[in-house]
Amino acid sequence: MSKKMESSMKGKTLVISGGTKGIGKANVYKFAENGVNVAFTYNSNKEIALEICNDVEEKYGVKCKCYPFNVLEPETYKELFLEIDKDFDRVDFFISNAMIYGRAVVGGYGKFMKLKPRGLNNIYTATVNAFVCGSQQAAKRMEKVGGGAIVSLSSTGNLVYIQNYSGHGTNKAAVEAMVRYAATELGEMKIRVNAVSGGPIDTDALKAFTNYEEVKQKTAEFSPLDRIGQPEDLAQSCYFLCTQEASWITGHTLIVDGGTTFK
Repeated sequence: MSKKMESSMKGKTLVISGGTKGIGKANVYKFAENGVNVAFTYNSNKEIALEICNDVEEKYGVKCKCYPFNVLEPETYKELFLEIDKDFDRVDFFISNAMIYGRAVVGGYGKFMKLKPRGLNNIYTATVNAFVCGSQQAAKRMEKVGGGAIVSLSSTGNLVYIQNYSGHGTNKAAVEAMVRYAATELGEMKIRVNAVSGGPIDTDALKAFTNYEEVKQKTAEFSPLDRIGQPEDLAQSCYFLCTQEASWITGHTLIVDGGTTFK
């Protein structure tokens, strides 16, 4: 890491939704190790969230705080950011990462003929609405410090067919479109907005798939790099898009898939 990059990131603040595991946790550590203070949300496991905060502060000497948040109630981002304001004097980066799986996606995860409005609506709320509400609050604070960067996590499931993934894949396409609109309108505030679209990544969310082992094996077979993606693979890309090295990249979707979508 260059001294220039380190000095440009040190002391800034990242807000990220869903920081206790997988891609979110990898981002918490990636930004913290580069001197960035971190505010992240958790759904229910406060104990693990606090353990991560303590570990990050001890290892990297940055401020790290965690906050409870339900991504199915994105309108409460307003209250969340008011809490964050009490602990941090600035917001420079926002990553919309938290997602839902399990009971909340019943009717949204499955074959096309089995899809139901409630499950599809929940996925839309947690994907698109959450990105919008979180980005609006973050942008107000970024404007005060002269700009910033926003990143939404996406998935190549909106480009290629993944079994039972139509609800998620369609909403990931929608959030990428929203990213482009946000980038166009927030540019005048010196805020860049991008998406990072991952191929199958080895996370708890993927393990929730009924055909997890098959997906893991097939991903390695399809990838010229002969492996499934890891959370750190996406965290590195999210971090890059927030640095000055990416200062002329906005409205873009960066595909990080180990080469699986072109085969």
